[in-house]
Amino acid sequence: MIDKVLVVESLSISFKTESGLVKVVDGINFQLKKGEIIGLVGESGSGKSVSSLALMRLLPPNAIVAGEVLFNDINLLALPENEMQAFRGNRIGMIFQEPMTSLNPVIKCGKQITESIILHQKVDENTAKERTIQLFEEVKLPEPAYTFNKFPHELSGGQKQRVMIAMALACNPDVLIADEPTTALDVTVQKSILELLLKLKAERNMSLIFISHDLAVIGEIADQILVMRNGKIVEQGNIAQVFLNPQHPYTKGLLACRPAPNLQLSRLPTISDFVSAGLTVAELNDKYQLKPETIAIKRAQLYKQQPLLKVEELNTWFLKKGSLFSAKKEYTKAVNGVSFEVYPGETFGLVGESGCGKTTLSRTILKLIEPTSGKIVFDNEDISVLDAKQMRPLRKDIQIIFQDPYSSLNPVKTIGYALMEPLIVHNVLKSSKERKAYILELLEKVGLTAVHYNRYPHELSGGQRQRIVIARALALKPKLIICDEAVSALDVSVQAQVLNLLKDLQAEFNLTYIFISHDMAVVKHIADRMMVMNQGEIEEIGYPEELYNHPKKAYTQALINAIPKGILAKVES
Repeated sequence: MIDKVLVVESLSISFKTESGLVKVVDGINFQLKKGEIIGLVGESGSGKSVSSLALMRLLPPNAIVAGEVLFNDINLLALPENEMQAFRGNRIGMIFQEPMTSLNPVIKCGKQITESIILHQKVDENTAKERTIQLFEEVKLPEPAYTFNKFPHELSGGQKQRVMIAMALACNPDVLIADEPTTALDVTVQKSILELLLKLKAERNMSLIFISHDLAVIGEIADQILVMRNGKIVEQGNIAQVFLNPQHPYTKGLLACRPAPNLQLSRLPTISDFVSAGLTVAELNDKYQLKPETIAIKRAQLYKQQPLLKVEELNTWFLKKGSLFSAKKEYTKAVNGVSFEVYPGETFGLVGESGCGKTTLSRTILKLIEPTSGKIVFDNEDISVLDAKQMRPLRKDIQIIFQDPYSSLNPVKTIGYALMEPLIVHNVLKSSKERKAYILELLEKVGLTAVHYNRYPHELSGGQRQRIVIARALALKPKLIICDEAVSALDVSVQAQVLNLLKDLQAEFNLTYIFISHDMAVVKHIADRMMVMNQGEIEEIGYPEELYNHPKKAYTQALINAIPKGILAKVES
């Protein structure tokens, strides 16, 4: 037990509900050594996050926890709450998935950390402030003293996550639990956070439990891996064992369903291919591998057509704060001199980090933001000169799928209502009966059933909600759909299903997509051509395999280098 800082034995978790007890974790066991990183991986609902909350004694009152959590031989589950407070946040720190909901929006970032230091280390405010600024330096936040006085909303996503890491490290914990700390971040920011955690772990000789749904990310950081499914650990071992010789079909599925940049597949393998069908990775890759001649024929057909969308020297500039009454106006050039074409039936990939201008570009094309100058020609009509009233009939031809389906669905309206509304607005079909029949058909097209018609958004999983938003975009039979980070927040297994669905629907309805993502691997898989954006401008445009294998710009190369490669990264190094 000398080198084992944390021992979890027969941990089971159930919740009291109106319909009885629901077991979510079923007798899991693992040991964490000093200085070791354990990767805990599984889909949403597998029990990984609830297990980590149990270690910290942060579960709600309706939770029933059994088993033992031994921290240096002390059973944390048996401690009174007042004694547990000496361990929580002090000896065991935690980084949560979404920093914006974990940080208090009305308290400055520095103050939130000094409070923790004063509470646990019994020091004065000046000492706590000095310690906080040192922590901000340690986690590589720019201008630490200046950041100390900033509110959370004034920081980028990656900077907020660094504040959360600083908060978790404030009391120099022995164990750090990181719960999906990089899921919503750009791949480049994700890479920097992983490197930072590895550096801090080495310097402090900490132990780390790193939780993720993405095995490739786990492979970049972990020594040992635990794979969870339905509340149980289905496979565990060191990183090389699990990656190079996975035993459980579920593990094989998790490894295979993330797009592999070195392959060109017609569709992605899914968990069911392994768990239900029992196929091997080699069989699936052979089945779905695109032949060069197939790609060449498709490209010849696509690019002999007239473009559906032509963007010419498009500028979308915003007046900088404090510049309104200044003699010299200063602008943020969110989109700056951008020109490209999209062809009917094409998937045009748009990739770049947060703040590169890709979302502003998409909203300008939709005329949700007015362009400063330039032309947007859609279906041979210059829509950049149209006003809101003139645009309304065209709205049904250009639809958008947003990143967060929950925020784009009305929480108090049923799914049926959400799908019915655009049909009513655009006067599609004659009666409610016809519209409902059409909606039920749509639900089936996106892999759902009539059962979902009367459900509310909160009653569906993330993947199901994304399918609803796709169905709503399809409802008006558009010519162009803009997918704005449409799979970024999904588990890799659900992401694979949604990407396959988008491809199937495109083939059936001859849809044209602009597919926006910060993830180069995802865009490379789905796109016919791709455009890389940086600071409002185009870096380069080309076929996915050309940009991936022979990037011309350093920025494109940086995006490629940031793609998680899992065990391959460790083997190569």
